[in-house]
Amino acid sequence: DCPKETFLNQPDRGAKRPRNQGGGGGGDDEIRVKHQRTLGRDSHRHREQMEADEEDDGTIGDRNRILEKLMDPDEDDPEAEPVDESSVKKMILTFEKRSYKNQELRIKFPDNPEKFMESELDLNDIIQEMHVIATMPDLYHLLVELNSVHSLLGLLTVVDLLQELTDIDTLHESEEGAEVLIDALLEGQVVALLVQNMERLDESVKEEADGVYNTLSIVENMAEFRPGLCTEAAQQGLMQWLLKRIKAKMPFDANKLYCSEILAILLQNNDDTRELLGEMDGIDVLLQQLSVFKRHNPSTAEEQEMMENLFDALCSCLMLANNRDRFLKGEGLQLMNLMLREKKMSRTSALKVLDHGMIGPEGADNCHKFVDILGLRTIFPLFMKTPKKMKKTGTSEKEHEEHVCSIIASMLRNLKSQQRSRLFTKFTENDCEKVDRLMELYFKYLEAVQQADKRIEGEKHEMVRRGEILDDGMEDEFYLRRLDAGLFVLQLICYIMVEIGNSGIAQLQQRVHQILNVRGGSVKVIRHIMREYAESIGDGKTEEFKEVERKRIMDLLDSF
Repeated sequence: DCPKETFLNQPDRGAKRPRNQGGGGGGDDEIRVKHQRTLGRDSHRHREQMEADEEDDGTIGDRNRILEKLMDPDEDDPEAEPVDESSVKKMILTFEKRSYKNQELRIKFPDNPEKFMESELDLNDIIQEMHVIATMPDLYHLLVELNSVHSLLGLLTVVDLLQELTDIDTLHESEEGAEVLIDALLEGQVVALLVQNMERLDESVKEEADGVYNTLSIVENMAEFRPGLCTEAAQQGLMQWLLKRIKAKMPFDANKLYCSEILAILLQNNDDTRELLGEMDGIDVLLQQLSVFKRHNPSTAEEQEMMENLFDALCSCLMLANNRDRFLKGEGLQLMNLMLREKKMSRTSALKVLDHGMIGPEGADNCHKFVDILGLRTIFPLFMKTPKKMKKTGTSEKEHEEHVCSIIASMLRNLKSQQRSRLFTKFTENDCEKVDRLMELYFKYLEAVQQADKRIEGEKHEMVRRGEILDDGMEDEFYLRRLDAGLFVLQLICYIMVEIGNSGIAQLQQRVHQILNVRGGSVKVIRHIMREYAESIGDGKTEEFKEVERKRIMDLLDSF
């Protein structure tokens, strides 16, 4: 997990859930995809509630009862033989035989289902029996050795079996068995086949809608177990299918929510999938879907979750320089600016998107455009006063202040000529009230960091007393803790302070020093924070860029 080094080199705050759910710092900063299937992965409560009140017409009722009988595994047979390697082998070979026979009859009598119906039922029986294999991942290798994966992939009826076989908890029970199965599935182009299957399904039919949900579950399980397959999955038609499904004019349901989550997962830490989405005009699709929430709040918790997934997908995409331009041309800045003004739930996430779009030298065009569309009038009220209504969206005061300060810092770094002057003029308005607010935030975060430093020093002292060694890994962990305690925001605030101190506007510099003197602050402390910040400009940047940026910051400090 990369440190939140600098606003010039922001960590990925893209999608949400770290794939490694067992605690620890996996995945991107701020990433926590919240999709919880409380009634089990395939419970589909949204659709079931809608259908609970519908009355069965006689024939449909009968047909559904037969279907349920077909789909439900038999009750445990007290005389059933114990399940071991030899019975699993026998089961797989029976499946192969029945699968072959069924295909043969289907080819021979394509227009006469009665001729192959019995073989279809026999095949269904053995597929239901095979669900037991999902409880023994250490025997997955048999599926591969007996060439059954290929046969399974050729059948549409096995989506729920594949979903059980790839259940993430089961996969972790036997890493070795899981690896073998996942390799064989990928070799058989599993994602391409699943996508082709989903394209044929009609989601207005409950069973087929469930099939789509279970298919997405297979993709999620495999991506969680092996994040590296996201690129391959996206390229095998999944990205295209997801975008098409997300923009389809269909009522909001569990499947649309799940699609938004899978999209966010595919884009997490992955420049290849981000580029692919950009090429497919995916930025326009995301902006179009999000524009609904400009003036209206999501009507349910699930719809809010989908909105946040789409915002996270957009943030991930903006980590790629090419997508910044697509965002600019798609009028993404105008949409985010309107969301900030409307004060709906989407405001918090819109702020995060602007931060991602304007950060670093790649954000220069977006910074200039933001000033042109009068964005300064929107961002400064949010700087002056942190909104109280952020609890609903689960955003902390610190997160809000971090995004706002990061946006202002990015503009100070990137703006040239007239737009730069307009930004400095903002700081002189109303007797320099924005400088007063900046200094108020400076002392607030300085205190928070000093308290964290005191705690960390105490821990270090204890470790030394116990004879433990403070290695680089521990030092990095302590630095991350300091960033989280508020050092990152403090660095942004000091950078803004040093920039306005070098603006050439005497009253700004005087006001900064005047408040420092009155409150017993020290220029020495600010210099120390900025030096530490300059040294931490890190990952993902060329050595040449780091050097130029360090020199620029040190020059600003010298004349502060």
